[in-house]
Amino acid sequence: MKKRIVVLSGAGVSAESGLSTYRDNGGLWDGIDPYEVASAEAWERQPGKVLEFYNIQRRKLAEARPNEAHRAIAGLEKDYIVDVITQNIDNLHERAGSTHVVHLHGEATKIRPENTCNESDGFSEQYVVDCGYGEVNIGDIAPNGAQYRPHIVFFGEAVPKLERAIDLVEKADILLIIGTSLQVYPAAGLYRYARASTPIWIIDPAEIPLYDRRITHIRKKACEGMEEFVRELHQE
Repeated sequence: MKKRIVVLSGAGVSAESGLSTYRDNGGLWDGIDPYEVASAEAWERQPGKVLEFYNIQRRKLAEARPNEAHRAIAGLEKDYIVDVITQNIDNLHERAGSTHVVHLHGEATKIRPENTCNESDGFSEQYVVDCGYGEVNIGDIAPNGAQYRPHIVFFGEAVPKLERAIDLVEKADILLIIGTSLQVYPAAGLYRYARASTPIWIIDPAEIPLYDRRITHIRKKACEGMEEFVRELHQE
């Protein structure tokens, strides 16, 4: 019976692919107010500006490639059941070969009509469209007559896949947290749902003030940290 590894990934896992983190110095939110381009209120006030912001993100994503950390995570599927829960809106986990990825905050390469919700039920999912890396502009209208919007969980919106993520963490035999300093809630609290017997590994170069006997902290960037993590797994 294969053990189940649940991976909780953040922006740091994609940083070595050239995609900006959000809250670090020089990160995406360093010179941009996120509530001006990535909030429910911004969409109501200035949807064109929001669409252009995500057009830019898709252009960057088109140029990015999965890195060794993404590939190492995908490679774990050879010996383990692997569920990836990512805070990232990029598709680099999938492009690296991961087959079970839950996007907590949505996906940059998808859009949906603005009058549909972001819940993962049949009614909503049937309206989601894969736009790839192309541009989406004001006047791009869905078959139901509504303007297309990014399939993103904006600031001020609920995180519809949170319950699914909690369920996966509760089933984990090993929990790996990579590329996130656990500052963004509710995702930052997911590790608390792991069973008392579940070892927790964190790969991140930053100091993370968590005091839990289950935690092993590898203070390295994602690619180098995954090398160490895989070595440790092989020694079990």
